[in-house]
Amino acid sequence: MNDLKKISVIIRCRNEDRWIGHCIQSVLDLLNKPEIIIIDNKSTDETLQIVKSFKEDPNLKDKKNRKYTKINILSIADYSPGRSINLGVKNASNPIILVISAHCVLKKIDINKHIKDLKKYKCIFGNQIPVWKGKKITKRYIWSHFGDKEKENMYSDQEGRYFMHNAVAIYDKEFLIKNKFDEFLTTKEDRYWANTLVKKYKYLYDPELEVEHHYTEAGNTWKGIG
Repeated sequence: MNDLKKISVIIRCRNEDRWIGHCIQSVLDLLNKPEIIIIDNKSTDETLQIVKSFKEDPNLKDKKNRKYTKINILSIADYSPGRSINLGVKNASNPIILVISAHCVLKKIDINKHIKDLKKYKCIFGNQIPVWKGKKITKRYIWSHFGDKEKENMYSDQEGRYFMHNAVAIYDKEFLIKNKFDEFLTTKEDRYWANTLVKKYKYLYDPELEVEHHYTEAGNTWKGIG
């Protein structure tokens, strides 16, 4: 495989045993043996046991088996969304970074197109299908940003600022190393990063990159379900 198509996938998690296996399996289904970097925030449930079930044994000869892949599990003590992504990027082996939430299931990705678009855009973030306990809900509130057309430097009238979202997003590693996420923010590190970015660069919303975003009780995105 061309090195430019090698992907490192960063998944942040804390007690995500309900969905982490679905997330990893969907990545393995749609990408060719990516490196997966788990940033774990003190999980106490079965999250890490599930993650390890996907980990490739380096002593086995069957390297083509797509049920398993290289997985690096990192623990983070002083968690913030930005700090966790920055840690993942620092430890990534590959030139392309895919960030995906542990409770998201990857449904569509056109990696050739996205890598080509990264020559023009500094981030490609994708469509989200909100799923509340199995039911696909109406795209109101924050979900209304995720339409069916591409948009450069998406602006949110709801929030009064530029909008992007790290539930699923693709980056060039070297650009993220030089343009880190704010590690002090406790939420919305993606929006603040985008609003700084647009002073010099462009980013893209592409609905051809798509996840199902599943409900979790701790998810801020889910305020105002209906």
